[in-house]
Amino acid sequence: MAGDFDLEDREDMARLNAGHDVALNALMDRHGERLFHYLLRQLNNETDAADLAQETFVRVYHHRARFDPGQRFATWLYAIATNLLRDRFRWHKRHPQVSLDAEPDGAGAIVDTLPDGSASASERLVAEERAVEVRAAIESLPEELRTPLILSEYEGLSHAEIGAVLACSAKAVETRLYRARNHLRKRLAGMQQD
Repeated sequence: MAGDFDLEDREDMARLNAGHDVALNALMDRHGERLFHYLLRQLNNETDAADLAQETFVRVYHHRARFDPGQRFATWLYAIATNLLRDRFRWHKRHPQVSLDAEPDGAGAIVDTLPDGSASASERLVAEERAVEVRAAIESLPEELRTPLILSEYEGLSHAEIGAVLACSAKAVETRLYRARNHLRKRLAGMQQD
């Protein structure tokens, strides 16, 4: 299936380069939802994730001539999105904001998985609490560890593909994933005992 997408992606990028702007729609249809979820996991804000997803495809359009047909489109797409994320994180560090609408107890947080409908109310509550703890643990990771973890665990990219996205070696990705998982293991150790 991924091979079919790779071929379709290359064909659509060739069409886009030839002036057929509607080819971008096919790329957005194939990759838009996964890209949005990747950005949502990074930003934990639907509006910001949607904005960055849109900006990513704008960059694809503007830089279409730079695409190398020898590489996977998805890798190139995630590299663009990750660079936009880095810019966004840097901007937020320089311009911190406090929302007046923020809930101090974290209410209204987006849950990655829906609780099992057959589970009891207490089991669903425990599952939701664990999901919140896991999300908080992932968010606490430094960006250099969080990004490869999300690309690996949620997006299913290989170490080599993540290395291409992050402009580092597959071995560096492996090291970052090891460090990220160790950090999560320590932070979530108490949760495993419950």
